[in-house]
Amino acid sequence: MVIPARNEAESIVATLAPLQAWRTAGDEVILVDGGSEDATRALATPLVDRLISAGPGRALQMNAGAALASGEWLLFLHADTRLPAAARERLLAEAARTARPWGRFDLRLSGEARLLRLVERLINLRSRLTGIATGDQGIFVRRALFEQVGGYERVPLMEDVRLSATLRRHARPLCLRPPLTTSSRRWEHHGIWRTIVLMWRLRTLHALGVAPERLAKRYHAH
Repeated sequence: MVIPARNEAESIVATLAPLQAWRTAGDEVILVDGGSEDATRALATPLVDRLISAGPGRALQMNAGAALASGEWLLFLHADTRLPAAARERLLAEAARTARPWGRFDLRLSGEARLLRLVERLINLRSRLTGIATGDQGIFVRRALFEQVGGYERVPLMEDVRLSATLRRHARPLCLRPPLTTSSRRWEHHGIWRTIVLMWRLRTLHALGVAPERLAKRYHAH
């Protein structure tokens, strides 16, 4: 399991604590720090198998972690995301049953606002229809396929969309329930409707061929 992080002291222990069962089962948890200036590294150290540093940017961080991982499967988990109970068993059982080489989980946002329930339903439906996943959904992939497609493109935004679009050419994703839970802080801080509009605008521009570097400027300006 590869977890990119940067200044996630507030949430990192809650993310890593449930993963100790994965470590007990023989899986490794690798945290790739992108230059944290808070206590992320100190808090994470006793809860991971390896903690390394990489330049900021999730694509760079996740590729660095994947290069060190030794397992057959790679699971990329955001630092503010919690996997559901029995996620490991569910993943392995469904992957064996379907022979799908990659996939993702359904998503639930942590906030209680009713509008967030609509947002998460639309995200999950869109993902099932298009075969495209986002990093918030916990993308998992067989190591051999990940290496075959060259890993994540080194782009500042949409690295998850671009990877899943490439993986989709090999197979449709395995879509797992129950959902993982990811923080809704971005949606709540910037406004739910405003974030919805921004994300759909960025996805549309990306589909039209706008460079990820230009999209990243719009995203960070927001």
